[in-house]
Amino acid sequence: MSSKPTSGATAAGTTKPNRAGALVPRAGRLLALVGTAAAFLGVAASAQAQTREVTQVTGSSTVAPFSRAVAEAVGKAAGGERVRVASTGTVHGFAQFCRSNGLGSPDVQDASRRITSGEFTLCLRNGINEIMEIPIGFDGIVVAHRKGLASPNFTLAQLWLGVAKEVPRDGRLVPNPYTSWRQISPDLPDWPIRVIGPPPTSGTRDSFTELAMMAGCQAAPEVQAIADAAERSRVCTSVREDGRWTDAGEDDQAIVAKIADGADGTLGIFGFSFLEAARDRIEGSMVGGIDDTAETISSGRYPLSRPLFLYVKRPNIDRVPGLKEFLAEYVSDRALGQDGYLARIGLVPPPADRLRAIQDAVRERAVMTRRPNG
Repeated sequence: MSSKPTSGATAAGTTKPNRAGALVPRAGRLLALVGTAAAFLGVAASAQAQTREVTQVTGSSTVAPFSRAVAEAVGKAAGGERVRVASTGTVHGFAQFCRSNGLGSPDVQDASRRITSGEFTLCLRNGINEIMEIPIGFDGIVVAHRKGLASPNFTLAQLWLGVAKEVPRDGRLVPNPYTSWRQISPDLPDWPIRVIGPPPTSGTRDSFTELAMMAGCQAAPEVQAIADAAERSRVCTSVREDGRWTDAGEDDQAIVAKIADGADGTLGIFGFSFLEAARDRIEGSMVGGIDDTAETISSGRYPLSRPLFLYVKRPNIDRVPGLKEFLAEYVSDRALGQDGYLARIGLVPPPADRLRAIQDAVRERAVMTRRPNG
């Protein structure tokens, strides 16, 4: 007499209904279980791969020296490297920072300008929606020359006329014909126009474009007559391509060397901290009758003043060793105070009351809640 399978059991090679009522071969169920296990192990392996023992910082070449000084302090206290700083430029830095919310992209972005609306949107699109914005002080964009020469006093309009690709001439816009600063104004030195400036990937270039070129072109009737906003912006922000303006790399110290060792009248556009570090070799020009000093920069009187920032992925504070300590050290009195070590290497620190607010925001891990303009 043949026996029937007991309830809930099946003979080898037979089928059993799944939860949806479909029949699934036993061998298929085993394969499914193996596949599930493999997927679980894959996720676990991926999670294991997504670990890092060093905080990664990228971005602005202007901010990089300050971040490196803080990283060195953190490493010294910890007995080894905890923070690694790369200088890629603000634009490239944001592209890396906003690429992913995983540990394959940087934890901190150094920026010599505020994040743009487009960059913020890119971060959100890639799942990076808890961003801390930390102001760390101020910087000025200097127009430097070799030490020992009489310092010019440029207006913003004169700077624009010297470096713009197209300029007004006899009521119309023409390719820039100026070869010396004296041709632009009898008050300027008779130096050939030779300017070494930051590349398009640099936040310093973005700031110079906004603070000097856009501001300097506005009064020209030929520019005001341009109805199309995009064309007007192009005219105001395009630099000359005839060799009078040279894009340098992201190494601002290389620009300093070219100014100090170059021909008389060669000008360099870079951050105030690099001027401070090389006062024995170079000097800054006046802009709008204002000297580039820590006081005029922090007060905003110097026309080419700008704030500096750190951007931080808040979840990574609890995921990446060293990040919490890096932020705490950065905003400490010994680093960011008026007499802190960052001020000694050229950062213009925030006022004491502003520093307290910054310290509170970092302690509370406050994140950006509004999309930036622009």
